[in-house]
Amino acid sequence: MRWLPNRRLNYVLWIVIVLNLLHAGISGAALRRLPGTSSQTLALMTPTGRPPATNEMRLALVLPLRDRDGLEAWVAQIADPASPHYRQYLDSSELTARFGPTIQDYSALENFARSNSLAIVGRHANRLVLEVSGPVTAVETTFHVTLCTYRHPTEARDFFAPDITPAVDAALPLVNVEGLSDYSRPHPRRAPRGAPGPAPKNGSSPDGNGYFFGNDFRNAYAPGTVLTGAGQSVGLFEWDGSYSNAVAAYARAAGGGRTNIIIKYVLISGFSGKPTTGSYSGEPEVDMDIELAMAMAPGLKSIVVFEGNPAVVSPIAILNTMAASNTVKNLSCSWGWSAQDEPYTNTDAVFLLMAAQGQTFCNASGDSGAFTTGPGSSNGVDNPSLYNAPSSTPYITQVGGTFLAMSGTAQSWNSEQVWDVGVDATGDHFDNSASSGGVSSYYSIPTWQTNLSHLPAWGGSTRFRNIPDVAACADHIYEVLGGRATPDDYGGGTSASAPLWAGFMALVNQQLAAQGNPSAGFINPTLYALAAGPANALCFHDVTYGSNVWTASPSLFFALTNYDLCTGLGTMTGTNLINALAPPKPMLLPPAASASGLALNWRTVPGAAYQLQATTNLKSTNWVNWGSPVTTTGTIATATDTVTNTQRFYRLLVRP
Repeated sequence: MRWLPNRRLNYVLWIVIVLNLLHAGISGAALRRLPGTSSQTLALMTPTGRPPATNEMRLALVLPLRDRDGLEAWVAQIADPASPHYRQYLDSSELTARFGPTIQDYSALENFARSNSLAIVGRHANRLVLEVSGPVTAVETTFHVTLCTYRHPTEARDFFAPDITPAVDAALPLVNVEGLSDYSRPHPRRAPRGAPGPAPKNGSSPDGNGYFFGNDFRNAYAPGTVLTGAGQSVGLFEWDGSYSNAVAAYARAAGGGRTNIIIKYVLISGFSGKPTTGSYSGEPEVDMDIELAMAMAPGLKSIVVFEGNPAVVSPIAILNTMAASNTVKNLSCSWGWSAQDEPYTNTDAVFLLMAAQGQTFCNASGDSGAFTTGPGSSNGVDNPSLYNAPSSTPYITQVGGTFLAMSGTAQSWNSEQVWDVGVDATGDHFDNSASSGGVSSYYSIPTWQTNLSHLPAWGGSTRFRNIPDVAACADHIYEVLGGRATPDDYGGGTSASAPLWAGFMALVNQQLAAQGNPSAGFINPTLYALAAGPANALCFHDVTYGSNVWTASPSLFFALTNYDLCTGLGTMTGTNLINALAPPKPMLLPPAASASGLALNWRTVPGAAYQLQATTNLKSTNWVNWGSPVTTTGTIATATDTVTNTQRFYRLLVRP
């Protein structure tokens, strides 16, 4: 049985393939066209000119996995709590040897680049990506295109793009070229200051306005834990720079050891690290992501910020660099991009590699409300002309947003509702103002989501992937942003929810590391298994109030009991969920003897499954199961043994 979904053969990409065999004076017989650069929109536009011939371009050349099916099957096993291979991860070199492109294919691609006057500026150890650069003239000749400039139809800027999809020798091991167009630019999910919504709900922000700050998130989602993320790192996907003085100011104000966290910047695709300015700047996103990761996990060893050049549209270069840093197990992304320029097949390959080596990737589901139906719809999650990727993919954890209310002054969790600030005084809904969720038109439903049988009545699907998986606070959040005249700002959206989950997973992985266990890795199968059992109410705050409806979707979607297409399974419940994902070693308590039997008691974690075993000889390897496995809902479990004259020894096995 396949666990991860197959790609649908009838997925509609809005790509115009122009088979002009005489283009650039070549014959098309030995060439093949690559997808992802000429859109239906572009085909209807008139060029305004051409980029200067000497302009330097940076491209990412993408190779296919050698054995994608085999990698999917392996990930299915290591992420399944019921599999004997659960959490048996491979390191990067093992993955590359088994599933990555061959050395010969990578060398062939390098030779191809050099022979076409393209300089190699970035190699990736897993051989999935080769970064090259060269002038416009060399790029045009190499890929048999002509680059033109156009006026953007919806943004106040010009962009460049090829007049035809690129072509390469049919035998060349290449599946995509990224960077041939800047029509689609990365979009941060961060909701801006001043968005309407419910009043602040008892946060402890230093300005006295009641916004959420620092330890407030720990009090809400990890109360009572001593875990701080010590020894762990959080990695952030970013498409812009940040201001170190802003992050340092937040750390000082929040306290709790946060000033000791090392902020490490990894610059990708030739990026200088300097924040961009103007209406397209993503700097506030970067600052906020760093601050919320440290808010949840104040004892992190480091926060690694993977910063890509915003002028180069190449998400796979950033993602693959994150995968290569296999020591960073807790990853977050708060950006969206167009699947037209970055096909799912490219990024999914990296997400599979991350899962196979034990990395957890939390992605903001989006702030545009309910995803409408179909790849070409006005807010279709798989519409390649929009910026919703990678919110559809089932290989990572999709995170929705909530309004959080706390008791006291940020003392404890009180309640939550769906994050939706897009309602004006007349009751009309705005766009881009609510937790995104819905149904994919591209990915079939993964097996770990097939227990959601109640969904069809509420607009969900039993055939396709449902979004999101979980949620967290998305509004009334205090930030310190270096690019502002004032030292504070308020923002949020699912951009805030994703790094909160990455910080929470650092707590989980700290506990696993302390036990000598591997990291949690891809958590979706475990999350849905927990939700399907008696531990559901103990592990998740179920969000049952609110909706993410908007003007184009007035009837979908609404919060409901258990899973919904606004906040998924809900938000985290601290130590209960931590212990379910990282079960402490079980402890047998002193037995209670009587004339009729022996009561064997042990401390438990709600939702964990325990198997009591017995033997009469400690030197024997033959332990016998004593009764059936016990899945607990409380903190103490009991089994009974009859009184005999036989000496017996007991032990416990535990699985999430």
